[in-house]
Amino acid sequence: MAKAANKKLVDVIDKILDACYQYNPDALFILSLMHQYEERGSLSKKQLQGLFQKANAVPDMPANWLGTLEAIILKMPDRHKIAKENTIAVAMQHIHPDAVYLPLITAILQKYPQHKGALLLQTKCSLHQPLTNAEKAQLKQWEKLLK
Repeated sequence: MAKAANKKLVDVIDKILDACYQYNPDALFILSLMHQYEERGSLSKKQLQGLFQKANAVPDMPANWLGTLEAIILKMPDRHKIAKENTIAVAMQHIHPDAVYLPLITAILQKYPQHKGALLLQTKCSLHQPLTNAEKAQLKQWEKLLK
């Protein structure tokens, strides 16, 4: 038996949009989000982040709705435009604390250009995401194997 067919799914985004509209019916941003959500059935990550900020200002907004909206936002992928690798590498050495690992990642990729783990770590570094301790330990193991 299909349990999902019998239950109605709760649309938290729609409820938050309605609550924000009830709080301030003249808000053009909320109106445009409601229109797009009705037309397309979804909102982008940036739009959901804007909705989250507006919903935080509503005094009677249930905390569980905000938590669900935040979880939806965190689940969505980030979209970044990546510039040329050389420009990013130079900029990261001054800004990113894990940039010290970039030469090692580059050395691994020179020897093994299709190495999935090294490509993943290179992408994380280029997006200025911090490396975990496990990833740093993995890099040290790969460095020993390169020698």
